[in-house]
Parts: sequence; structure tokens; C-alpha cells
Amino acid sequence: MTTGTLSQPTLVLNRGWSAIATTTVRKAIGLVYTGAAKVIRPETYEVHGFDSWADLGVPPGEPTIRTVTFKIRVPEVIVLTRYAGMPAQKATFSRRNLYKRDHNTCQYCGARPGTSELSIDHIVPRCRGGRSTWENCVLACVRCNSKKAARLPHEVGMQLLRPPVAPHWTPIMEVPIARVRQSWRRFVSERYWEVPLEP
Repeated sequence: MTTGTLSQPTLVLNRGWSAIATTTVRKAIGLVYTGAAKVIRPETYEVHGFDSWADLGVPPGEPTIRTVTFKIRVPEVIVLTRYAGMPAQKATFSRRNLYKRDHNTCQYCGARPGTSELSIDHIVPRCRGGRSTWENCVLACVRCNSKKAARLPHEVGMQLLRPPVAPHWTPIMEVPIARVRQSWRRFVSERYWEVPLEP
């Protein structure tokens, strides 16, 4: 049983089979073992408790979890047995999420110089009453930020590439695209996969 396998993501569905989050394989196994969740076999939609999942065996080439006495398939999707709610969809306004929303790109010139060369620009400067909100903050490279300074974009002939808005992310979008499992597409609306993720 490798640490790498146990830290891989597992998709979590609520009792109504709506995707609500991801967790690690380690935590997913714990939830299934205690009865708080069941494993879904993505190709057939069969639902299994811990014992029946362990009895399935592991097809050749499938990732496995090995213990001293047996091995079981890695659960890619689990469904909670009691929780039917949905998590809040509103993204927290933070530096990290602002960089993610703007894809590490200057919103004035389109440059991607690296995070150390980007800063947060207030479209309406704070000295002129601008607030720190999704709609008033964008990433700007050092050159564009210096050019704009404490003025409005139109006052210096600058224009935003796109209007800044609050993002609408679901918890699964926190998973890097390289770690998203193909089987999840059976349970998550296609629109979630169209949201670009930062590299």
C-alpha cells in the first residue's frame, strides 16, 4: 500500500448522487469502512459496502490498495449514505483564488511573467474609493501596474481583457486536471470540465 495511491483523489457524491467534493483515497476507505459512505463501481453504477467491495477482486492493471492479508481496488467514486446537502458554491476572495481566476495573466496586456512579477491591481484605486472585491481587483504585470498607478484604466488608455467577476467553482475543481479521473465524467456535468485550471 503506497502513500502515493492513498493520497490520490476520490470523488464524493451526496446521498442524491450529486458531486460535492473530493477526498483522498485514504479518507474514502475510512468512510466506507465505517458505513458513512459506499463505493460506486463507475462502469456499472453498482453500490458496494466495504466487504462487498473487497470481495470484488482487482482486475489486471487496476490501481490497488494492498494490506498484509488482501488487496482491494482503489475507490474512484463514493456516495455518502446520510448527507444530502450541497456545499457553498461561492469562492473565497483571496490572493490565491484571484491568481487562479485570472490564470496568472496580466488582465491589461495578457502577459504571463510568473507570479513574482504579478500584483493585484484595484481598477478603481483605493485612494479613490475602490474596494477589494472580485469586481474591482485584477492581476497586473509590473509594467502595466506602474503605467496605471493610481488612475482609472481609461485615463491612461488601458483596457481590461475581460470584465472581472466572481468565479463559480465547485470543490472538485480544486483538483489539478492531471489528477481528474476519467470515471468522474459519468457523475459530473460537462460544464465543470470547461472551467480552465491554472497549470
